[in-house]
Amino acid sequence: MKKDITILAIESSCDETSAAVVKNGREVLSDIISSQIDIHKKFGGVVPEIASRKHIENIDWVVKAALKDAKASLEDMDAIAVTYGPGLVGALLVGVSYAKSLAFGLDKPLVPVHHIEGHIAANYIEHPDLEPPFVCLVVSGGHTNLVHIKSYSEFEILGQTRDDAAGEAYDKVARCLKLPYPGGPKIDALSKEGDPDAIKFPRVMLEEGSYDFSFSGLKSSVLNYINKCKMTNTHYNDADVAASFQKAVIDVLTAKAIRACRELKINKLAACGGVSANSALRASLQNACDSEGIKLYVPSLILCTDNAAMIGSAAYYEFSEGNLADMSLNAVPGIKLGERRK
Repeated sequence: MKKDITILAIESSCDETSAAVVKNGREVLSDIISSQIDIHKKFGGVVPEIASRKHIENIDWVVKAALKDAKASLEDMDAIAVTYGPGLVGALLVGVSYAKSLAFGLDKPLVPVHHIEGHIAANYIEHPDLEPPFVCLVVSGGHTNLVHIKSYSEFEILGQTRDDAAGEAYDKVARCLKLPYPGGPKIDALSKEGDPDAIKFPRVMLEEGSYDFSFSGLKSSVLNYINKCKMTNTHYNDADVAASFQKAVIDVLTAKAIRACRELKINKLAACGGVSANSALRASLQNACDSEGIKLYVPSLILCTDNAAMIGSAAYYEFSEGNLADMSLNAVPGIKLGERRK
């Protein structure tokens, strides 16, 4: 009988301190998340130095809470996993240092996990039937990627953003509309009150055949529209701006994701990352998938944002393939999806 593999996972790449206990990559025994949103809200975004200090304050009790919820001890763990990049370097270092100390002291294997691979793996938790190959749309504050998941450890980047990530564009437009941080959920909520066809913002598809994304021009179009209205004393409706902007983003994301599935002849599409929690994006992807005979996989809302359960899921597949780290493991804040640490 195959032995169960239980992993303690740690995530501290941005402003959530999280620890989870995950069995066999799919079963979450506990997932504790300590969010810093209320702290950073007054600054309009994450302040790296503050985030790092809060991780130091929170990480010990978060790990202990995760073990308690799982009714497990450190000695019960088969491995210790941690996000080592990408993310804020100071924040990452807190998690990496803590995980290394646990692995060293317990003489347990140390599993390094790429943060974006963790987001992709969130779908393995939510959907026990999901297995590679499939196409995955990764949409978050710092990343917008279209990825061909060939196996649990092989990723082909089909397209990526050439400038602003989708979530970054959401946050910048939200600030212009004087919406509080985090901007993405506020844009989504406000859009429900507006007309998505009220303003014709551009859909940037780039050159023919490209799967890449570009949202900088769209963001600039929104800001120029608002500034022009203010300069000419022309009334504009915040909800219409939000809804029209959101539809422009979603039209591009949906079109490219569906085209990738069609051209690769893959009938499974997953979405992940913070922006995948957006209700309009989920609806657009579902409608398009239904029309094309594609099965859509999206995580529950709690698994869309940063969490350690997804890191534990990804770690299981890394562990299974023997992709371990030694005590020289360091934070790699700018590592790209598909890259491996040196």
